[in-house]
Amino acid sequence: MLPIKHINHLDLSLCLRFNHASQHAWVRRLFRTVSRMGDGIFWYTLMILLLLFYRYEALLPVVHMLLAGGTCTLFYKWLKKKTSRPRPYQVNPDIECITAPLDRFSFPSGHTLHAVAFSMVAVAYYPFLSWIVFPFTLLVAASRMILGLHYPSDVIAGAAIGASIAWISFQF
Repeated sequence: MLPIKHINHLDLSLCLRFNHASQHAWVRRLFRTVSRMGDGIFWYTLMILLLLFYRYEALLPVVHMLLAGGTCTLFYKWLKKKTSRPRPYQVNPDIECITAPLDRFSFPSGHTLHAVAFSMVAVAYYPFLSWIVFPFTLLVAASRMILGLHYPSDVIAGAAIGASIAWISFQF
């Protein structure tokens, strides 16, 4: 097992590499847009489209997504307050913050947490959506590091928590 010092060094090194990609204007624009869409726009649009196309058949999947998303929000806000981990750009002057964060703390990545949970629930009901929701989820996860808002460990934890909440939501 790696000592915490080595894990933190790896986390910072990877964060710097991802953030360095933002030196290109097109990368900044792309990942700002992805991040903004990941604020909820993409997911709420998907839910509305499902309701428009599938009507009552989509009601259960959409309510399921909303309940999973609400659970994600409650859990990640509680966890962020408990851990109070500063964002990478606040700790290291070599990391540039490309867009304003939605909240104060870094751990876990709420965008990634929600993207994974929403993707898993949506694809469980509509497998054909996997070709769009999973690539979008990966872009959201990458955006958090490229924009200087999260460490890779924040993103990995967010993905694990989101997957866990989605999985648990199917157990009821």
